Amino acid sequence: MTFWRVLLICLCAALPARAQEVTPQILVFDMNRIYFETLYGRRIAEDLNQAAAAVQEENEQIVATLTEEERSLTLRRPEMTPEDFRAEADAFDAKVQEVRRVRDAKNIELQTADAEQRATFEDRVQGIIANVMLERGAVIVLEQRSVVMSVRAANITDDVIVRVDAELGDGTQ
Repeated sequence: MTFWRVLLICLCAALPARAQEVTPQILVFDMNRIYFETLYGRRIAEDLNQAAAAVQEENEQIVATLTEEERSLTLRRPEMTPEDFRAEADAFDAKVQEVRRVRDAKNIELQTADAEQRATFEDRVQGIIANVMLERGAVIVLEQRSVVMSVRAANITDDVIVRVDAELGDGTQ
């Protein structure tokens, strides 16, 4: 495998400069960079971070409340009958289970919202990528993660980032 890579690099280096200036027929882009470096993608990420921070703050408040309830139950236990203690302990356990269920649902809701917004972002960016492809006369565009090796001229990520910012802004229009 290494032999073939060295051979490929040597062949590319041996190409005349003019041949290297020709627009590649296959272009590549890095969707993660486009997502995290555009106004639109950064806004989505910031919105998600704010929602996650709000959920985390709620979780911390709930944990503090449940911890206080548990401590109260523990302190009152010596004065309680075993039946009364068991009834309160069971009620407390049921409350904790319900809180966990609600918290898990909230986390799933955040993950779903993130996935939906990311998919919408990628759908909107596809048209911009297609325009760059057509303008450059390319026949194929691949996501960077699918590419083993390419020349820098084949990468359109920077151009796409500039266009997404210019055409879509932060995505709220």
